[in-house]
Amino acid sequence: MNLHSIGVIGAGTMGNGIAQVCALAGFNVTLLDITETALNKAIGTISKHLDRQIAKQALTEQNKLAALGRIHTSTDYSSLQKMQLVIEAATENLDLKVRLLQQIDKQVNVDCVIASNTSSLSITQLAASVSHPERFIGLHFFNPVPVMGLIEVIRGLQTSDATHAQALEMATVLGKTAITAGNRPGFVVNRILVPMINEAILVLQEGLASTEDIDAGMQLGCNQPIGPLALADLIGLDTVLAILEAFYEGFNDSKYRPAPLLKEMVAAGYLGRKTGRGFHAYA
Repeated sequence: MNLHSIGVIGAGTMGNGIAQVCALAGFNVTLLDITETALNKAIGTISKHLDRQIAKQALTEQNKLAALGRIHTSTDYSSLQKMQLVIEAATENLDLKVRLLQQIDKQVNVDCVIASNTSSLSITQLAASVSHPERFIGLHFFNPVPVMGLIEVIRGLQTSDATHAQALEMATVLGKTAITAGNRPGFVVNRILVPMINEAILVLQEGLASTEDIDAGMQLGCNQPIGPLALADLIGLDTVLAILEAFYEGFNDSKYRPAPLLKEMVAAGYLGRKTGRGFHAYA
């Protein structure tokens, strides 16, 4: 595979996870964010994750140091000039992603593939914001990136066969399984998953069962490894709400209307694990 330099935009949970798996696979990674503080925090998080793998004897100290050595941090978009693939992993907000993609497009070469880690936004619409939309594709990683084995590869209307083939090949090199999805809101996994989470929130809102019983019911009755409300906390309730709102707008169908309780919890700042409180409480 003739790919060795990858840029990752956004040093949050998804961005640092993507950077980690790419570095472990042997790619040189440039991780970009707006502040050094965010970048330093990301490197610290990656280091801790690698230490856990060492403790499980899944990784050696030498492998860890080599992976960290392949990750370079930057706050300057000009550092992307020699990248062959740039993955945008910012918050699920259309206007923000468009602004970032336009900044990326100004710096990279014409043969650079640009990808978005969006979980619900239109790849065709995002592709229209760059100068070579045929080199644009969706790469939807799942949280936590180092653990989850799937990447959804989403083709926009403009995406070329060559870009699609390169994305599938990269997924294989990362040790992930890729599935190809069409450009519809939510693609495949979230199209099925997020309405289920929303239904669980409606069940809770109606007082039909407690948070604990809803999650236990789906774990023990449907063999799910984590209950839907605990999963919503893990994803982030603000992200769940953003996805549902994108569905509601994209399909113009009331069955995707976000549960009022979800909207209220986001308004209160109860976003799940990242704030210490969601449907469950976290230390």
